[in-house]
Amino acid sequence: MCGIVGYAGKREAAPILLDGLKRLEYRGYDSAGIAVQDGSTHDAKVLRKVGRVAQLEDALQRSMPQGITGISHTRWATHGVPSVGNAHPHADCTAAFHVVHNGIIENYATLREELKGRGHRFSSETDTEVMAHLVEECFRGTLEDAVAEALRRLRGTWAFAVISSRDPGKVVAARNSSPLLLAIGDNEHFVASDASAVLSATKKVVYLEDGEMAVLTYDGFRISDVDDIELRKRLVEIPWTLEEAEKGGHSHFMHKEIWEGPEVVHNALRGRIRTKEGMVKLGGLEEVQERLYRAERLVLTGMGTAFHAALLGEYFLEELAGIPAETEYAAEFRYKKTPVARNSVLLAVSQSGETADTLAALRKAREQGMLALGIVNVVGSTIARETDAGIYNHAGPEIGVASTKAFLSQVVVLLLTSLFLGKQRGMDMGLAKEILEELEKIPEKMRKILRQEDQIKELANHYAAFHDFLFIGRKFSAPVALEGALKLKEISYLHAEGYNAAEMKHGPIAMIDENFPTVAVVPDDMIRDKTLSNMEEIRARQGPILAIATEGDRKVAEVATDTFFVPKTHEMLTPLLTTVPLQLLSYHLGVSKGYDVDKPRNLAKSVTVE
Repeated sequence: MCGIVGYAGKREAAPILLDGLKRLEYRGYDSAGIAVQDGSTHDAKVLRKVGRVAQLEDALQRSMPQGITGISHTRWATHGVPSVGNAHPHADCTAAFHVVHNGIIENYATLREELKGRGHRFSSETDTEVMAHLVEECFRGTLEDAVAEALRRLRGTWAFAVISSRDPGKVVAARNSSPLLLAIGDNEHFVASDASAVLSATKKVVYLEDGEMAVLTYDGFRISDVDDIELRKRLVEIPWTLEEAEKGGHSHFMHKEIWEGPEVVHNALRGRIRTKEGMVKLGGLEEVQERLYRAERLVLTGMGTAFHAALLGEYFLEELAGIPAETEYAAEFRYKKTPVARNSVLLAVSQSGETADTLAALRKAREQGMLALGIVNVVGSTIARETDAGIYNHAGPEIGVASTKAFLSQVVVLLLTSLFLGKQRGMDMGLAKEILEELEKIPEKMRKILRQEDQIKELANHYAAFHDFLFIGRKFSAPVALEGALKLKEISYLHAEGYNAAEMKHGPIAMIDENFPTVAVVPDDMIRDKTLSNMEEIRARQGPILAIATEGDRKVAEVATDTFFVPKTHEMLTPLLTTVPLQLLSYHLGVSKGYDVDKPRNLAKSVTVE
């Protein structure tokens, strides 16, 4: 969600902060702001704008603040409407302390009234502003001591970066349940909510944990807890490059990332499979192999796209490993009083590794004694650090807000995990070989689909006149239908419903008429005839049908209004192929309507608040 960039060094801060904000635009935001300490007076020059970072950049071009220390922010509204007054950074009454913040201060209303009673004057509707006033009130000589004292009075989630003219040349940062890292350069140090903000300067980072603070100056940094006990932290090198985070000639990041799908699948397999033996090697799970062998129940959890991947994982685990599995929304799992069976395992799925609800579910599972596993894409993320074991997706940076390539990598990793656990339980190695052999062919089959993009673009233009869509599928295609509907909603702002096709006669069929098209995911699998029957029912009610079917399936083409064919594969692998045309369909529908498909309205890349 919101983005933070802070800088303490020897270069001019404003251009660096602005560049960092540009690289965080994919996270979702409604306003942006910057505060830079003047090189001589140390007073902060503040500039805030509603809208895109480009509007802030235009204003900075007219009046670029000079100074080598500063903080900046992109805001996604939680308290108070998007406005200049509610944009970050926020200041205290004296304008000596400036704060940027991600997260939610849960007891801000009480603190606000207390501060008002002591004479503090507020200028925004935000929860964040109370922090600026608290730091002002707590200041006794050093900024870090004031921040630490203020933090003790807060309840909620936060990532803070704070500067002060009364202790200049210094950025103080703090974290609690909202991602924050330090980046280490030559005679310069950064604080950021995401590594992509600082890749142009350095790939060396230190991840802060909950309850930790950091003090940055141009010549060093110090990390401690709020009681000022110094901590030693491991330096991590970011494994991807700045070039990987650029568009690479594509019109949008989303388009680039859809086209990266074949390589994503290849990378998820790299070094992990021995096809001839039907073997899967997952180094991240080796330390917990014995506990996994004793597993009697596995709960998969995630939100949004990750939840849909987890639904597929449930099918894989039960069919290949024979483990009872269930998929829970992380937001529900964290509040349910679920009895924990002996030898239960939680598998948390999250692209960012920072999803607030998924992280809370993970922590609850560990408190209950469950083995906690993670499937995440971002190296060093909070979920990656807090699980007992896990697997990285290796999908590379995903900048588009709507997840595409990360979903494909999650599906592959969940399938490999199921094969890994199946081997423990004596699954048929002939089946394992068959699946792995076909998995190796998936990247080229995906490329074949991508080469037919013009056909999907034509279909998108044809269906752009409709306002409502139904997506249906059965078994392995049911989660694909849910994901297809979600992508259409995210990117084109069209109403879309995703359903298991078996539910058609239990309600959804009432919506069908000539103005309500259905996208039917109907590959040639064991349940194909059942979905085909649903399509017949839709056609009988004059509903247009766009079918995603297997090459050569003439019967589906006869029933559907339009058909897009994908190559034949093992039925468990069909989601990796049928997902691609649905991603392209949503992309081209969004583009045809003139929307910013990389940054859909009201959405954020990493949902770090509940």
